[in-house]
Amino acid sequence: MHSRWWRGLQWAGGVLVVAFVVRYVVSNWAQVRAQPIEWRISPTLVASSLLLVLATYGLLIESWRRMLAGWGPRLPWSEAARVWVLSSMGKYLPGKVWAIAGMAMLARRRGVPAWAATASAILLQVVSIGTGALLVGLTGITSLEARHPGSRAALFGVLAASIAALAAVLWPPVARRLVGLLTGSGEAVTSPSLGAIGFGIGANALAWVAYGGFLWLLARGVLPQVRLDLAEATGAFAASYIAGLLLLFAPGGFGVRESVIVWMLQDRIGLGNAAALAAVSRIGMTVADILAALPFLRSFKEAVRDPA
Repeated sequence: MHSRWWRGLQWAGGVLVVAFVVRYVVSNWAQVRAQPIEWRISPTLVASSLLLVLATYGLLIESWRRMLAGWGPRLPWSEAARVWVLSSMGKYLPGKVWAIAGMAMLARRRGVPAWAATASAILLQVVSIGTGALLVGLTGITSLEARHPGSRAALFGVLAASIAALAAVLWPPVARRLVGLLTGSGEAVTSPSLGAIGFGIGANALAWVAYGGFLWLLARGVLPQVRLDLAEATGAFAASYIAGLLLLFAPGGFGVRESVIVWMLQDRIGLGNAAALAAVSRIGMTVADILAALPFLRSFKEAVRDPA
């Protein structure tokens, strides 16, 4: 009975994921088409932007794989990719724990202790927010401060909190308690190697720049009249993604990320162009997620099996 209910809940969650994605893509594409904007689609540039996102996912998968190895467990790259991609689809559900819980469950089936999978996911999330906040400070804080005075102080507060959270997560007593709350595990939690942490920091910093490259290429690929440089695109994307992550009950950061992109870029490229680019970037990221998941469709049945 428990198994049947659990499968039902997981299938319901999967249906919700699909419904959120399809509904958002359809509704936003209609709004984008209604904008009085000069569209000129370059398939080469659009395809390049999507390939850049997929390459970024590959880098982040390797970062998670190395973080795991820093604690001891080792996964082949293909298995790490399977776990990372399938669990990351949980971001389309309200709340931010589904991706982490899914990663722990899928990794455990491949012999990885649940605490190691969970701790590595939490640690890299903290690293991602911290490096993203730093890049926003370097590239996009002027635009953000102009639209919302006080943003600079809030940004540095996020950066300071990320550094403090990183230090806390690396302290075994705190890590053990946090992982125990999320997984119910009482296993000993240790700190990963410094090399794994360093790679994670570098990989996430590079990933933010690559995401900025995605937004820049996409702008050139659908709105050639828009003059947006890579630094502006990186700052806008990083700020929007962090805002989406911090608003816990926005599935996939829906609405939040698009609003921040518009806030940061409307003075630079115009309100209509900023709104169009924000909506198209959401569609592009969703398409990239679908493309990343395609090789693992056969694993979906495994992903919804009884966790026991």
